[in-house]
Amino acid sequence: MSKPIFIAHRGYARHYPENTLIGIEAALNAGAKFIEIDIQLTADHVPVLFHDGDLFRITGHHGNINDITLGQLKNLRASEPERFHDRYQHIHIPSLAEFVEMLYHWPDAKTFAEIKTESLDRFGNNKVTQIVLDTIAPLKDRCIPISYDHEALQYARMSGAHKIGWILKCYDDQFREIANKLLPDYLICNYTKIPPSPTALWPGPWTWALYEITDPSLAISLTNRGIGMIETMEIGEMLQHPLIQNRLSDAE
Repeated sequence: MSKPIFIAHRGYARHYPENTLIGIEAALNAGAKFIEIDIQLTADHVPVLFHDGDLFRITGHHGNINDITLGQLKNLRASEPERFHDRYQHIHIPSLAEFVEMLYHWPDAKTFAEIKTESLDRFGNNKVTQIVLDTIAPLKDRCIPISYDHEALQYARMSGAHKIGWILKCYDDQFREIANKLLPDYLICNYTKIPPSPTALWPGPWTWALYEITDPSLAISLTNRGIGMIETMEIGEMLQHPLIQNRLSDAE
């Protein structure tokens, strides 16, 4: 009996601002062994943990993450004001280097680092990917670059990435052909895009990882279908749910 393996999507994003060190540490303390983060580049080419191209949802300020320098970014806060109001006004937007430094203290944790398409389009695939690879180099066996852009992943592999993960925009024959050529270590997809059971998912040398799942019953059913990893913003609730606890105990 397979046990579900959970990825903390953007940290413990249910209760903390996403892609922040406080949220990531909370996910690790809750028992997460895998973290997913998003990476954008600032105008001065510093990789930071940030999902959107636009600043407003996370910081409450207008502008684009690719248009401001790291120094300017330090004046903003990753507070997600619409969700949390003024609760997290002290939380800054971390650089990727800060995250790597934090991960040193969690030797059992691994990370899926998504290189965002906004930065790839703005600064160029090879340049952005190389900057990310250089930054995660001290822990490259525990930091897995992932992206929607398969060409960026090809470059990452040729440049020595330990593993790669491709995020699917679509689940169709065109993307299956690309997957069979790229042969990523992980195929990552929104669970709503895959065909319903009992249709088998594409076979290959990859591990399937599906997002965004907060229903323990759904996580169990997907695990039963051969899905290797479940990505969730509610890592603590999922790990502590009786259904998950029972499956983890039965699988040991």
